[in-house]
This record gives sequence, structure tokens and C-alpha cells, in this order.
Amino acid sequence: MKAAFNLLVVGAEITAEHAPLLERLKALGYDGVEVPVFTGDVKRYAELGALLRDIGLAAATAGTVPVEANPISADPSVRARATEHHKWLVDCTHAMGGEIIAGPVHSPVGHFTGLGPSADELSWCVEAMRSLAEYAAPAGVLISAEAVNRFECYVMSTMAAASAIHRRVDHPNYGYMFDTFHANIEEKHPVETYEVYHREINHYHISESDRGVPGTGHVPFPAHFDALRRCGYDGWLTVEAFGRSVPELAGATRVWRDLFEDRDQLFADSIALIRREWQAAGERVAAESVVA
Repeated sequence: MKAAFNLLVVGAEITAEHAPLLERLKALGYDGVEVPVFTGDVKRYAELGALLRDIGLAAATAGTVPVEANPISADPSVRARATEHHKWLVDCTHAMGGEIIAGPVHSPVGHFTGLGPSADELSWCVEAMRSLAEYAAPAGVLISAEAVNRFECYVMSTMAAASAIHRRVDHPNYGYMFDTFHANIEEKHPVETYEVYHREINHYHISESDRGVPGTGHVPFPAHFDALRRCGYDGWLTVEAFGRSVPELAGATRVWRDLFEDRDQLFADSIALIRREWQAAGERVAAESVVA
């Protein structure tokens, strides 16, 4: 298991100016960071990657798609721009030394038609995700599409929907993410749902019921960690909390208030929860095996 923090709570552009913060995350015990890749060029992310390696942090990308590059648009020219946007995400991630692109790369957040996904939209989504996975594979970058709750997107909101697209994409470089916040909204039994789909899930977000400090809401993290241990998960556990530092994202995700008092305390409490619950779950699952 590797612990990371999603830097969207810091800002939309992470640069060398954030070196003290990145060093603080390393000192707290994080293994890596998930970097928002929304703007900029390959050179910028190559420089950031060098900084992260010097500090000793691994990198992943938090990726999205804008409305003007919507992979499921009925307009072929918009879908063509989505393909170029996806390639840019891969190129920036590779330059940064990133291991995975995680996020709602399937469709824009906060953009709706007023209906559920059509057959055409699902087909366009499958085509886009397969193309993205194929382009990312030679660079050694994995794709983890994020199932985002129905108030933020409509093409992929549940693990069942994500799994259906995954089966159609059918590419070894493509998987999808489990996020405890979104699952808390969309799944009737989130822990059991993870266990059903865990073989297809290649990334995991630790996120509280209000998107604030993990462990202060009603997400049952001990049960989630037990499931992770039982299923043999050994990938990234990335904390995702939200603030108002990125106005466009705050608007799309409906974050209208501060969800934590102190950012450094958020960092410290989050890694403490991961380490504590991971160890405790390992002990519980080992005890269950002895009894069985």
C-alpha cells in the first residue's frame, strides 16, 4: 500500500513554489501526490517531476476533461479535441514520471443533458477510453476512470456502470477508481460493492462524506479498510479533500463552505488515519483467517 494526497485542495497549478508543502507531505509519511493537470505544457510537468523525485514523492495525475473537449459529445470535432486532450494528459503525466491518470476523464464534471447516457454516448465513451488506454500503455501510464456521483456527471456514476464500460473497453491498461465519497452516495452497500468489483478497480480515493477531513464523518473507514485487506489491494490510497482554492472545481462539485479548519492538520490527520486503519484492518483480517 502507498499513501498519497490529491493536491486539488492546494490549487489547480502545482509548481516549485509549493516545494515546502511537498516536503511537509513527505515528512508526514506520504509516498506520493496526485497532481492536478489542467493547464500547462510538458516542460512544466517535467520540471515538477524532477522536483518530486528530489523530495522523494511519486506522482500521479488528477485528470478531467473540459466541455469543449467532451469525449461523449455528438459533435465529431469536439470528440476529436477530446482525443488530443487525452494525449496531452498522457504526455504531461509521462513527463512528470506519473504512474496513473485518475479522475473523470470520461466526461465533463457538472455538464448534463437532462437525460441519462444514450447508447451513442456510451459507445463514444468506450471508444475514447480505449483510445486513451492504448495511447498511455507505451508510456507506462495506467488509466483509472472515476465513477462520479449523479449530481456531478451522468455517464458513469456507479461501480456497475463503470464495470460495464470497463468490460467493453477491454484493455489491460484501463481500470476504474473506487471513491468512498461517491460510493457513499451511489452504492446501497459501498463496502460490499467494492468487494464485488475489486478485480477491475486499480485506484482508491479516501474521501469523507462531506469531502472534509477523513474520519470525521460517517464513512465507515474500518469496514472499507477490512475489505481492502481481504481483497489484497496493494495500490495507492489517495486522500481527496476539497476546498475553495479552485473556483471552477468548487462550483462544479458544489463546495460552498470550508470543510476543514487547518490544511496542515488535514494532511496530518489523513495520513494518521490511513496508517492506523491499514494496520488495524490487517490484524482483524489475519485474526479472521485463523478462526476460519
